[in-house]
Amino acid sequence: MGKKASAKDAELILKLYDLRREPELRKARDWWLWKFSPLNADDFLKVAGASGSQENNWLRQGGSYWGMAAALVRQGMLDEELFLRPACSGEMFFMFAKVYPFLTELREKSGDPEMFLDVEKVITGTKWGRERLKFVLKRIEASREKKAKEAQA
Repeated sequence: MGKKASAKDAELILKLYDLRREPELRKARDWWLWKFSPLNADDFLKVAGASGSQENNWLRQGGSYWGMAAALVRQGMLDEELFLRPACSGEMFFMFAKVYPFLTELREKSGDPEMFLDVEKVITGTKWGRERLKFVLKRIEASREKKAKEAQA
């Protein structure tokens, strides 16, 4: 990771946080984190293809928010180490972990080779990010297993 974060980096992080408080983005984030649980590329593409639906709006809004934030990091506008702190982008890891297992297929089927590319590059660009992604993938899998057991009971 790079240089020490500056006051401008801190200002930008706080602006990104402020954007997250916007009511519709809050709904999109809630949907991504707690309700949307795609098991494969087709599950994702079903929502992506439902133009005009609330879920489609949330899919695009949540995904593009984190994509935009990651793009700022990739372009050197925002300190990577600060951005990757769990308090600043922990939610991004959970969103990305939901599509990561089938990301190659998703890109192929959608015809978009850059889908989630900025997020992927930021997360996998550091050892810490790769380790954090593994941790989050395990948490998501454990949560799915728990829900499956509860559904059988």
